[in-house]
Amino acid sequence: MKINWIVRNILLAVGIIIAIIIIAFGSLNIITRHNRELTVPDFTNMSLEDALNLAEKRDVRLEVTDSVFVKRLGRGYIYSQNPVAGSKVKKGRRILITINAINPQMVEMPSLVGFSLRQAYTELTSKGLSLGSLIYVEDIATNNVLEQRYNGQPVAPKTLLESESDIDLLLGLNPEDSQTYIPHLTGYTFQVAKDYIIDNSLNVGLVRFDETVTNYTDSLEAVVYSQSPAFSDSMTFVCGTKVSLYLTKDQSKLAIKQEKNE
Repeated sequence: MKINWIVRNILLAVGIIIAIIIIAFGSLNIITRHNRELTVPDFTNMSLEDALNLAEKRDVRLEVTDSVFVKRLGRGYIYSQNPVAGSKVKKGRRILITINAINPQMVEMPSLVGFSLRQAYTELTSKGLSLGSLIYVEDIATNNVLEQRYNGQPVAPKTLLESESDIDLLLGLNPEDSQTYIPHLTGYTFQVAKDYIIDNSLNVGLVRFDETVTNYTDSLEAVVYSQSPAFSDSMTFVCGTKVSLYLTKDQSKLAIKQEKNE
């Protein structure tokens, strides 16, 4: 009888321990929502209203933490997010977003007259402005800035302009130093290709994205698969020549282009 009593107590204790373990693990699963993680959707390039609606459906919360101004992105549209799309999070997780400002940032126009083209481009970029067209006129010094223009008119230093406004430069061109080369641009993003074009005293011509580019983020990731005029390290062109760019996210187009060149 004494043995049975001991066995019963042992079995009871074991049962209680097992029950505690089951309850503990069950509670942990509820608290941590184990195996119930959500996939973060892609909110970039969406209006804030559409993004909020999608967030509600996906059981996550959006919180605006910062803003930027991107000329090519819709006002009030989402520029970036953290965590990024595809991340695994728990229900109710906050997604921190940066939106494109509704009211653009205003910046002061710098004084560029007398600068070289390279110096002027660096100064414009540092001020949040964009280099537009290079307009060449005969002068003793090639690529010396003679005038700065906005919307076709001279613009004075310290004039307030919207961030990313295009500034055209009137540049000198010595007839004895008026030729340049077309750089190799295949495989580069638009911004890198633009840098090379300007560095070679050329203008960006037609810019065309193919069907793989459907939004602003795509346009940043797309690369040049064709250019006109084509790259040449022997044929020269007059400074200011326009170079057209064709961009894609389809890597197979790059491979096809390379095969043709070979």
